[in-house]
Amino acid sequence: MEKGAAPFSDISQAAWFNNVVHTAYTYRLLDGFEDGTFHPQDTITREQAMVLLSRAMTLTGLKAKLPDQAADEALLPYTDAASVSDWALGRVADSIKAGVIQGRSGAKLAPQDFVTRAEAATIVQRLLQLSELI
Repeated sequence: MEKGAAPFSDISQAAWFNNVVHTAYTYRLLDGFEDGTFHPQDTITREQAMVLLSRAMTLTGLKAKLPDQAADEALLPYTDAASVSDWALGRVADSIKAGVIQGRSGAKLAPQDFVTRAEAATIVQRLLQLSELI
């Protein structure tokens, strides 16, 4: 784990999660908001989690193995694909193409819904398995 101050104005160096956020930022897994904050107590949406996962797939080598498929093609099976934010579109498609993320309730991606703890555990396990790390 990297030690140092997380580069966000709303995280003190004394916060218990400071080093974790600093490490994730150092490895380019996450960004804060445009105003320089991180919102550490907020819940995250599924699309935010997919962006983080897509970045992690670069580190694990899984992203390099993805099929060359356009984002809109990867999202085609999902009836709510239009609700994916433009800034997240490519990263969401990467998470789907890799098989790390699956839809909720069949053909719904639910990108604006919050990630549950169970979903987080499942997607981390999938990422590790598909990356052949476990």
